[in-house]
Amino acid sequence: MSARPCIFLTHEFYPRRGGIATFVEEMALAAVGLGHEVEVWAQRAPAGMIEKKQPFQLRRLPVAGSHDLTCQLKLAWQLVKHRRYLRHATVYLVEPGPMLTLMWLQFLRAFRPRRVLLTFHGSEILKFHRNRLIRPLARRLIQHAAGISTLTTYTRDLLLTHFPEARGKIVLTPGAPRHDCAHAEPASAKTTDRLIILTVGRLHPRKGQRETLAALAALPPGLRAQIEYWLVGTDGKGDYEAQLTRAANSAVLTVRFLGDVPDGKLRDLYAQADIFALTSVPYRHSIEGFGLAYLEAAAHGLPTVAHDIGGVNEAVAQNITGLLVPPDQPAELIDAFARLITDAQLRRKLGEAGRAWARRHTWADSAALLFPPQCPDSPL
Repeated sequence: MSARPCIFLTHEFYPRRGGIATFVEEMALAAVGLGHEVEVWAQRAPAGMIEKKQPFQLRRLPVAGSHDLTCQLKLAWQLVKHRRYLRHATVYLVEPGPMLTLMWLQFLRAFRPRRVLLTFHGSEILKFHRNRLIRPLARRLIQHAAGISTLTTYTRDLLLTHFPEARGKIVLTPGAPRHDCAHAEPASAKTTDRLIILTVGRLHPRKGQRETLAALAALPPGLRAQIEYWLVGTDGKGDYEAQLTRAANSAVLTVRFLGDVPDGKLRDLYAQADIFALTSVPYRHSIEGFGLAYLEAAAHGLPTVAHDIGGVNEAVAQNITGLLVPPDQPAELIDAFARLITDAQLRRKLGEAGRAWARRHTWADSAALLFPPQCPDSPL
């Protein structure tokens, strides 16, 4: 085992769902597999929740896990309180919440972790750079980080464009399917004769559920009668979920809102589905840096329909594992769905290629780039 612990700081951990939560858990598991002593310091859990058994130590902090100032101050107090312990640790800032806190603590001489590592996912780069107060703090944090990772070349280039201080420090840590679906079995017997188009992701304007629903509702009546649209996800922004519900009620189409579902049931939904759809769109200063859901769908043998934005084309291979269309071409999106609905051979071809595509990278490979056996000391 490593002589000093690797501490993952995150506001996005189970029971929260999503790409960052998956990334944190899988990287922690992989680092343990490489022989490192790993601790995950995460947001508080809901009252009465039973924790999953993990091969790493999980410390729940008394913070809600938001990005607001109150949460930053509470996290800062926890880190200062444990500063002597952290002085001998590798502190890994897995997402933007803890980064904001460390931006302020980096000026305290009493707080000096042995090493600091960062992972950028996409949108936070734009948000940090846009804020004139945060921008110089982010630059300093990046300058003194021992290592930085991004999941895609798109995010890497975005980081270098806005924060060139990261040059020479970045490694690519591509995502992979969750360990419990990396070797998903072929789909089981379907419970309906209709083709099921599945979207998995939080209900948010950036995830593009509205665009998918509009495209499916615009299909010819004969094709609409052959399909059902299933949406998995919660935590809508504003009245977005209500907008989707109204659009679904007015569409001559079977639409099912399934809410948040446990992993076991989600695997069953992937097995029932025929096509995966996640048509992310540009939204304010938020971007799709990658999208682990695309890989999970591919691991289950599902062809994908997606918009070609951000780093999506590094998760979905055009005409190999799915169909990518520009986000501002609704006619092309409708045509992509029509092609897959009417062409079973194409669905099988893309789905079979997706299984191999999803296994190209492993979490162990990514973790090894950030947590090699011998790491030189690099204080913050």
